Amino acid sequence: MARRAVEQELSRERIMDAARHLFITKGYRGISMRSIGQHLGYSHGSLYYHFKEKAELFYAIVMQDFNHLTVLCEQVTRRPMMDGLTKTEELMLEFIKFGLDHPHQYEIMFMLRDEEILSYCRAEQAKCFDKFKTIALRFLKEEQHPLQQNPSFPLTMFLGVHGFISYYIQDRLTFDEIMPAAVGHVRMLSQSSYRMTS
Repeated sequence: MARRAVEQELSRERIMDAARHLFITKGYRGISMRSIGQHLGYSHGSLYYHFKEKAELFYAIVMQDFNHLTVLCEQVTRRPMMDGLTKTEELMLEFIKFGLDHPHQYEIMFMLRDEEILSYCRAEQAKCFDKFKTIALRFLKEEQHPLQQNPSFPLTMFLGVHGFISYYIQDRLTFDEIMPAAVGHVRMLSQSSYRMTS
């Protein structure tokens, strides 16, 4: 009865939320299943009901966060256009919004440099970029953007938004706090190409 109560109370989501924070603050190597359990106030044995090992827990977090970002990017394709912005610019803004409003998730997805865990992230990073590229190319074509045929332009956009997030994420600013700068940045990324091709 006690074990069942613990298993029900200590959900996968609660474990993942705590572990995500610890992975960022202490690093992947700096924590163990035991330390995650201690952080939550449970024995580490109760975590093994949900995850067989630390690597499995980390990968579950990475998958969840990349899936969330993918859904947000896909939603841009279905919603009405925002005033004064192209759909390409909206896509880049959505990416920036995710990074700034979910800094712990973004840092795990794109900014951790531990060799032991890079393999878990690299494949998901590539899938994320492929999704971003597919949506961006569709928008660029619809907008008859001068660089719609340039295969490297989506990567330039992707790296541009990542650089913006990486710079501002250190200050823990929310998207709303930095939105004017974000809008200016994505417009510059998008519209500078017109000058390049003129």
